[in-house]
Amino acid sequence: MTSTPEHTTGPIARHTTVRSTYRLQLRPDALTFADARAIAEYLQQLGISHLYLSPVQTATRGSTHGYDITDPTTVSAGLGGPGGFKALSDEVRSRGMGLIVDVVPNHVGVGDPRQNQWWWDVLRDGKASPYANWFDIDWSAGNGAGGRIALPVLANENDPAALTVDRSGAEPMLALRDMRFPIAPGTDGENALRIHDKQHYRLVNWKSGLCGYRRYFTVGGLAAIRQEETAVFEATHRELSAWCEHDLIDGVRVDHPDGLAEPAQYLARLRTLIGPQRLLLVEKVLSNREPLDATLPIDGTTGYDALADIGGVLIDPDGEKQLTDLSRQFTGHGSDHAWFTENEHRIKRAVAETMLVPEVRRLVAAIKRDARADAFDTMALTNATIEVLSFMPVYRTDYAPLAGMIGAVVAEVARRNQELTAPLQVLVTALGINGEATTRFHQTGGAITAKAVEDTMFYRAARLVSLQEMGADPARFGCSLIEFHLANASRAIRWPATMSTLSTHDTKRGEDVRARIGMLSQVPDIWARAVGAWNDIAPGPDGATTLFLLQNMFGAWPADGRPAAAVPGFRERIHQFAEKAVREAGTRSSWEETDTEFETAVHRWIDTVIDGPVGAELGEFVTDLASHAWSDSLAQKLLQLCGPGIPDIYQGCELWEDSLVDPDNRRPVDFTHRSLLLQSLTGTPDLDPSGAVKMWIVAYALWLRRERPECFVGGTYTPLFASGDHANNLVSFARGRSGETPEVIVAVTRHSIRLDEAGGWADTVLDLPQGHWTDRLTGHTFSGRARLEKLFARLPIALLVR
Repeated sequence: MTSTPEHTTGPIARHTTVRSTYRLQLRPDALTFADARAIAEYLQQLGISHLYLSPVQTATRGSTHGYDITDPTTVSAGLGGPGGFKALSDEVRSRGMGLIVDVVPNHVGVGDPRQNQWWWDVLRDGKASPYANWFDIDWSAGNGAGGRIALPVLANENDPAALTVDRSGAEPMLALRDMRFPIAPGTDGENALRIHDKQHYRLVNWKSGLCGYRRYFTVGGLAAIRQEETAVFEATHRELSAWCEHDLIDGVRVDHPDGLAEPAQYLARLRTLIGPQRLLLVEKVLSNREPLDATLPIDGTTGYDALADIGGVLIDPDGEKQLTDLSRQFTGHGSDHAWFTENEHRIKRAVAETMLVPEVRRLVAAIKRDARADAFDTMALTNATIEVLSFMPVYRTDYAPLAGMIGAVVAEVARRNQELTAPLQVLVTALGINGEATTRFHQTGGAITAKAVEDTMFYRAARLVSLQEMGADPARFGCSLIEFHLANASRAIRWPATMSTLSTHDTKRGEDVRARIGMLSQVPDIWARAVGAWNDIAPGPDGATTLFLLQNMFGAWPADGRPAAAVPGFRERIHQFAEKAVREAGTRSSWEETDTEFETAVHRWIDTVIDGPVGAELGEFVTDLASHAWSDSLAQKLLQLCGPGIPDIYQGCELWEDSLVDPDNRRPVDFTHRSLLLQSLTGTPDLDPSGAVKMWIVAYALWLRRERPECFVGGTYTPLFASGDHANNLVSFARGRSGETPEVIVAVTRHSIRLDEAGGWADTVLDLPQGHWTDRLTGHTFSGRARLEKLFARLPIALLVR
């Protein structure tokens, strides 16, 4: 690729400023430390300043994501061990780059007890184990397991009859199929069932509503640990402390801090450990208009908030009514603000009364203890507590900007339900103590919100599924230019080093899939007619599922003219996504109660679509609109790369990508192809299926951040507005050094289909600040009043530099 700035080699100053990150999803079978070293040169040439690594500590064998850490005190041997980790750090440092690591403080993997020595020890020795207090275990006699740890691992009630004793190793173990559990000293015998009855744990059906420990949401294989205990913090952060001591890393990303007992205190302790100079980011899902707590010792979030703003500004508000009507026609509701408002409360209640019964049970018990109300009616108190949690608009309310929110919600619940006055008084008394009940209230509330909103409602709504994303508010149909600029300006001032992102390992859809689906807001009439016709040709399993899946298939459908059936793996990926989607939605099938007949109908319909006339028409529709979808993809990418904060590029997303929800978005990436393509680029590429133009834009934007870093992190942000008939079709802003004249201008096209229908930009112009401005993407130069038809003559976006 021509025009590449010279790359520095040799020793560099430590703690390189973080300008950009590239997220690597490490896995022993596809991307180890050695593999990351091998692509470091490519990422350097691309312009990346820091590699951002998924968890590197020892995880469950075969894990493809690393969040099920089984031994936080060691670096994963499967990834290359401590030596491989240091070699990777040395490699990137020699290139003027650095490392950001992902830490998982909330939970550890216990799916196979043999792989987690702490958990094994607790199961074997019970309360006598030195690790008994490290986990959040319910030892109470009323826990449904007679004071033993309830382990929800059985598929059915008859499973215990299949228990045997495995004596093949150094110590006997209870065996059930491929699972193994310890036997407490002095409890061995001939009868496996009798041995089981003498253990500190009890195996129960996973559908029983029993679980003897706090989990990560509803995942029984991930047991929460108590970071508020000094011994737990020190043990789980020993490796991180060593990485900082030996200067191997430049920053930390904290996974799910909202699950902890005391997030603010934890983050303060973590900041002390890593020092003031290293970047500290939190995976914090901010609800609609929820501010990030400025008292936290952090640099920002992992970027879901920026994702929502960037995607939202490209949505055409004129499409709202028709897409709402289409949703109502197919699903019986509009998937609009009214539906979300009404159903969020109802679905949260359902989640609390089913999936999270163990957590709610422990919360209510703590409320009774803290309020000294042991004799109070448990059912009434449970009902009142769930009602309050179901109306909470945020994950948890113990962050400084949210002071007073609990009181407001409780007051509203009391106003709506006078019969709850007495139990609400008990709840308020307990929360006023600020003890165990308060902690569990916040932890349970976050779990309810996550399961009800992101994992249920986002799979039931079907108006415009690109809006149904982590950190987004799909009840709002996008955002205006004014909202976008004000959010960006605030981010630039308040959180200059926060992360911005468009794709992660947790997003429901990859950025280009989301951009293509969002484009439907510009052609709601054409889309509605097409969906109606396709449903006549190949009737779907039900209206809601049909509309939801058709949008996702449209978003991921190949745009290179190939039949979808001919694309390796495409069919299987759509089937896998559909199965997860219908089970998460929980209306016709679910993880707990699988409706095989309905799911078979869904799979049959997908094959009919892919192999039949609907698939052919869908492919033509995708091809006809491909240039506009690519326009939106490039627009959001440039807005991210040059907007406030530190842009993170998820692995592989420098080219077009078609990922859906995990595990689809964690597939291995072909870095050899990307490296060769980067080297081969010699001029501005066309908008075509290769995605070369996206790589071109990513590289030039990243090189510019390297060339003029002061213009970005800590730099100024100035909204720019066009004038003329189509001024609203431009999103533009300037960046510059603090206190100086802007040096960089970003300009992108929005609503390109509507623009084409109107005949183009016509007289629309953008008045540029004084000076001569060169578009780094095309080489064209402008000054004064720039006509947008000339500014965008080659590409639908521009990156102007003074």
